[in-house]
Amino acid sequence: MNISRGIHGLKGLRRLGAITGILIKHGFGDLLERVFGVRKTRPEVSDGEMFLRSGFPSARRIRLALEELGPSFVKLGQLMSTRADVFPPEYIAEFKKLQDMVPPVSFEEVKAVIEREIGRPLLEIFAEFDEKSIAAASVGQVHIAKLHSGEKVAVKIIRPGIDRRIKEDLRLMYYLAGKAEKALEIGRVIGATNLVREFERNITREIDMMIEAGSIEKFAGNFEQVKEIYIPKVHWDYTTRSVLVMEHIDGIKMDQVEEIRAAGIDPKEVAMIGLRSFSRQLMLYGFFHADPHPGNTIVMYDGRVSLVDFGITGYLDEEMMRQIANLFLGYAEHDYDMVMDALMDAGLINEDMDLKELRGDLKDVSESFYGRSLQHISVKDVYDQLMDLVLKYHIRLPRNLLLLLKTFIQTEALGKILGSDASILEVTKPFAKQLLQRGLNTQSILRNLDREGRALSGYARSIPKHLNDILRQTAAGRQQIELRHTGMEEARSQVEKGVNRLTVGIIIAASIVAGAMILNSGQKIMEFTFEFFGLQTVSLTAILGVSGYAVATLLGIWLIASILRSGRL
Repeated sequence: MNISRGIHGLKGLRRLGAITGILIKHGFGDLLERVFGVRKTRPEVSDGEMFLRSGFPSARRIRLALEELGPSFVKLGQLMSTRADVFPPEYIAEFKKLQDMVPPVSFEEVKAVIEREIGRPLLEIFAEFDEKSIAAASVGQVHIAKLHSGEKVAVKIIRPGIDRRIKEDLRLMYYLAGKAEKALEIGRVIGATNLVREFERNITREIDMMIEAGSIEKFAGNFEQVKEIYIPKVHWDYTTRSVLVMEHIDGIKMDQVEEIRAAGIDPKEVAMIGLRSFSRQLMLYGFFHADPHPGNTIVMYDGRVSLVDFGITGYLDEEMMRQIANLFLGYAEHDYDMVMDALMDAGLINEDMDLKELRGDLKDVSESFYGRSLQHISVKDVYDQLMDLVLKYHIRLPRNLLLLLKTFIQTEALGKILGSDASILEVTKPFAKQLLQRGLNTQSILRNLDREGRALSGYARSIPKHLNDILRQTAAGRQQIELRHTGMEEARSQVEKGVNRLTVGIIIAASIVAGAMILNSGQKIMEFTFEFFGLQTVSLTAILGVSGYAVATLLGIWLIASILRSGRL
């Protein structure tokens, strides 16, 4: 989404005006004045602080404004409630109060959507269709129906026109985020534009039923051999981007403990099934259901557990899965060196941080929770303390890792409701070991080698083309190639010394040869006669010959002395 696209048309301007009015109403006139130059107006809401001591606006005021701004902004607030690495705890607590339960659209509108999307009359598709929805939210709603085959199904319909409304709101969100980042420190601190970008990615997936149907099919394949988990079947013939038809699961919501017990099912075993399911998703498949609240987790009457509503899912690549496995094993075995290595490998911490202090803080947070069952430990407490460290050390967590932490908390909450006395770390530990062993088996190693080999082959094929492009652009004057070398100074010095010695040696040899040739020559040039122990006659040639020997002798002595000093004779 391009921020520069700004606001489109009169409708967009009206919506921006409405947003501005709501923000002023809830006490954000000062912020609007700084961002847009809007005249400050007294807020209608007067209770509570306008700003916290941290300088952030009041969390309650933001929550009230988001609720009044409508479904898109409520969804944005719900996303913000998962970003404990960005927002202070009081914000997270307030954003979690946001609910997107809204009145359902009329049956006539639902009927029109289904018939338009599938291209057939409603009664040709379904033998029965309950006009009253069993669940309604800001994005869609769910109805129960029966196919002509007699099979009971759940029909999820995206609200008509919601995609257009979301697109328009997204434009405004980007526009406001860009303005906020330029004018306000808080906008830069939270990364307003990136937050909207993440929201766009989430909401785009949530309003596309084909994506959710694909997630259901993938889960079904992953758990095909796991008898204690059941994934509903998708009816692809009746599924489109705005309509999802899937098998309806009869059973008991996971938090209805007395009903589960009355059906002859042990709630503690149900909790274990949920913990094992979470461990498999995390450690074996790298694809997890990121919203396992009681309404999305059904206990079937035969004791199996079924997951429904796959609108929010998370992915982990194999490398991240191994890092998380090492993290779990490090905690389970009190090995904080393994924990720190896993955090480092995941890119969450780096050498610029005070790693010694961070290691101590992690140990202080974690040691008090070891060996305690779900009934005596709160993953949320651990999570809150870890988020304090995240804020303290300015660590930014990837979206899927935050989703995983949220899922972890929800899974723990369900286990507590069911009275489980299991330890999440102990349940997860064998799956983590299985994951790490899988990375060491022969098949995995060969698969990785094959993948790296294909990548290397691709690089080898592309290098000549890239080299040709560089040379062509260089020849055309569009590129410059600059070669630099470092670390050659010592080698250059040694080469220079060697060349100088060789030169001196040549001079010595030449002087000796020249002197010998001159002294042995019969020709005499410029003879001098002087009295020295009688009359002596000396020629210039003799003087030059003796001088050559003298120079050679002196240079030879110096060369030998320098070689001896270097210790490299």
